[in-house]
Amino acid sequence: MVTGRSEDKPNGRGSGEPVNSPRGSSDKRDRTSTPFRARTALWTNRPLFDFHMIVGLVVLIVAFGLLMVLSSSGVESYVLSGTSYARFWPQCMFAAIGLVMFVAVVRLPTETMRRASPWLLILCLVLLVLVLIPGIGSEQMGARSWFVIAGISFQPSELAKLALAIWSAATVASFMKARMDVNRALPVIGGTTLLVLVLVVLEKDLGTTITIGIIFMSVLWFGLFRMKTFISLTLGSAVAFLVLGLTAGYRSDRIKAFLNPDLDPQGLNFQSTQAKYALANGGIFGRGLGQSDAKWSYLPQAHNDFIFAVIGEELGLVGALIVVALFAAVLIVGLRIAKRSTDPFLKVMTATATTLIVVQAFINIAYVVGLIPVTGLQLPLISAGGTSMITTLLMFGLIAHAAFREPEAVASSESSGRGWIPLVFGKPRFGLAKRPQTDRRRPPARRAQPVPTGQRRPERRAPQPDRRRTPAPGRRAPSRDWSEDPRRRGRSDRPRRAS
Repeated sequence: MVTGRSEDKPNGRGSGEPVNSPRGSSDKRDRTSTPFRARTALWTNRPLFDFHMIVGLVVLIVAFGLLMVLSSSGVESYVLSGTSYARFWPQCMFAAIGLVMFVAVVRLPTETMRRASPWLLILCLVLLVLVLIPGIGSEQMGARSWFVIAGISFQPSELAKLALAIWSAATVASFMKARMDVNRALPVIGGTTLLVLVLVVLEKDLGTTITIGIIFMSVLWFGLFRMKTFISLTLGSAVAFLVLGLTAGYRSDRIKAFLNPDLDPQGLNFQSTQAKYALANGGIFGRGLGQSDAKWSYLPQAHNDFIFAVIGEELGLVGALIVVALFAAVLIVGLRIAKRSTDPFLKVMTATATTLIVVQAFINIAYVVGLIPVTGLQLPLISAGGTSMITTLLMFGLIAHAAFREPEAVASSESSGRGWIPLVFGKPRFGLAKRPQTDRRRPPARRAQPVPTGQRRPERRAPQPDRRRTPAPGRRAPSRDWSEDPRRRGRSDRPRRAS
């Protein structure tokens, strides 16, 4: 009997599945996606994959940043000095110095970095005190946080971020290795961070104050402190930053400008308004590289804090999304490296450095777009600034240092010494730190015990033949029933008899 149900009708391929069966389409989708996932997993699990990724991202972002610094500062540099490369060449010099230090950090032994972190932090604290003394430190853009030596500006608070991140990770790792409660390290880390914060607040540097807070909260999160402690300190830090923002005049002006976008378009909101005009002028694909109108003295700090607005105007929404994708890739790769690290020191340090770089980038993009008040944080490796460029490349060097010491990367580096990586970065060095377990090696053979004086070493006897298996001369070896041999049970070695 023929029924009207579609389930009883074959699909013409010899199966009972209907033509438009969802199960058949899902099976086909699984068959096509499984090889892609397998190839992707095989590609991402290769030795030194994370190291190649982080080095490639650093090179891409640095090259893109130098290009945009040249484009955004060319007009102002020509007006002030008669050449369009007045800001570009110093930025190239700082990038070259930073890349050399990037390689040096990767080659540095892990234990040396760990032991030098307290002394580096003490040096930074001394510099933060000296910069507050009139006549030694100089004030630029409302913040007394600069040393000027032979015409070159240096900001010690940028170096203090690096030192605090390394020292905090080393402190957490020391408590973990001693099998002590890591929460007992909170007074030490919290007190030192508070001292650095007080010195930076006295410099009137809001941006660096925020980054110090990001480092502290990242250490608490990735150091596996109590969740109750993390939440309470997060809320307390938010309240403290709000109080700081409302007390000082220059900080409260930024908050007023954010809460009232139309309050003073030619005064408080001039910079933010011009940045929005630049982004709107760019559209989807932009006006073209070097064709920005905002850099013609319409947008202050177009080459520094607000360089993202120039990127949006010249390269459009597509270029802006490329920048966001680059820092999203840094986040993914950095946290993957931290997860694969076996040393607690490298794990906490890598995760903290990754969080600092990415959060700073997204804070800069957020205030340029108008989502948060202006903080003064630069776009890492893209904004003009020598100290920021070198410090950020040192942060990336910490991430690459951990990627170069993954167990698979160590095994690959020791087995093969060819290529450009051993030539530039050498082989992973740990110092006195414990090396990761890469493979199980055979135990060493026992050495022969020394023979006392006056005694002879016993001679080794030759192996004797088995008399049970060796027939006597002139006799035939008895046949053996192989079916009773326990080693041959379950096997069918003999050919079967034809039926």
